[in-house]
Amino acid sequence: MDYKKDFPIFKQRPELVYLDNAATSQKPQAVLDSEKNYYERLNSNVHRGAHFLAEEATIAYEGTRQAVADFIGAGKTNEIVFTRNATEGINLVARSYGDEFLNEGDEVLLSKMEHHSNIVPWLQLKERKGIVVKYLDIDDDGQFVFDGSQITSKTKFVSLTGMSNILGSIPNLKPIIEAAHEKGAKVLIDACQLAVHSPIDVQELDVDFLVLSAHKIYGPTGVGVLYGKEELLKQMPPFMGGGEMIQEVFEDHFSPAEIPHKFEAGTPNIAGVVVMKAAIDYISKIGFDQIQKEEHELTEYALEKLKSLPYLSLVGPKTSKNRGSVISFTIKGVHPHDIAEGLSQSNICIRSGQHCGQILMDYCDLSATARISLAFYNTKSDVDKTVKALEEIYQYFN
Repeated sequence: MDYKKDFPIFKQRPELVYLDNAATSQKPQAVLDSEKNYYERLNSNVHRGAHFLAEEATIAYEGTRQAVADFIGAGKTNEIVFTRNATEGINLVARSYGDEFLNEGDEVLLSKMEHHSNIVPWLQLKERKGIVVKYLDIDDDGQFVFDGSQITSKTKFVSLTGMSNILGSIPNLKPIIEAAHEKGAKVLIDACQLAVHSPIDVQELDVDFLVLSAHKIYGPTGVGVLYGKEELLKQMPPFMGGGEMIQEVFEDHFSPAEIPHKFEAGTPNIAGVVVMKAAIDYISKIGFDQIQKEEHELTEYALEKLKSLPYLSLVGPKTSKNRGSVISFTIKGVHPHDIAEGLSQSNICIRSGQHCGQILMDYCDLSATARISLAFYNTKSDVDKTVKALEEIYQYFN
């Protein structure tokens, strides 16, 4: 099926081969129409007004909260907090939960394939509170090296990716979550990459926190989601102060609003939140079964085509098992930035660099990689054009 017809950018740029979906996805017509409709018919601030337009905007805004809860299997809408992005969601947890409940000497367990957004907030907490940050190693298949011994009575928090934005691997989280909970530790999952490729059920996983970004799942930029278990969010102090997050304000004290509003200070990205529902509806209409089928076949095809180039080295899993459609690689004698620039001259968009994963790059003894990230709207023709261009790039530099 030709899914590109749903995405206006491919009509505007018919020669475009877009393979940078892990950075941000393209937007379907339904999402663009939703944003236009919001500004033309609903534009108003939410929660505060008694007039009909404010009420309609609030209904639409809160409708997205319900849609997100359903999308990730949350039991209650008050467990869904809207942020600017997933990065803010992780920072919120590190600042609010971390500052309140973690103490000097407590250990936070990460992995060496985390995005910087899931490393730096914990290193900042280390500077503030004197916690200890530890890291799980990664094996050749991009799985966590975990035997249970890495979680001890000192481990108070575990924060891990659900899918690597560099290796494309989808790690087995369940044993780690169970081991963490047995020791009384809380768990956060960075689902930014996972959420667009696979269904998520936070209750089945039994995670305490989870973050994702709207722009990765065919929605707008500037909107993130933090899921948190109700009992934990209630215990956490507000992350920011201002309007909307308060119940009462006096000269010398204030009382915060109920969750989730105590974490949503100020006027939010109302249009972005409202439009996010259109992206979720679009994904739901196609269905993850179909999305996974399309992406699995395309990933297998791309891996085989890339492996046929003797001068190209894949970084991460070499097969489609336990992985998504993110593929990193290097080419002998060609810097990844030159690969990306060369492909760009053929209207092919990929990513090059460290991908906000310097620790993983150091662990793999690499300075940078080129990265192809496929979406279900990509085609085998996109892959063929890319492989042909890579052959030309190699010949040019060698």
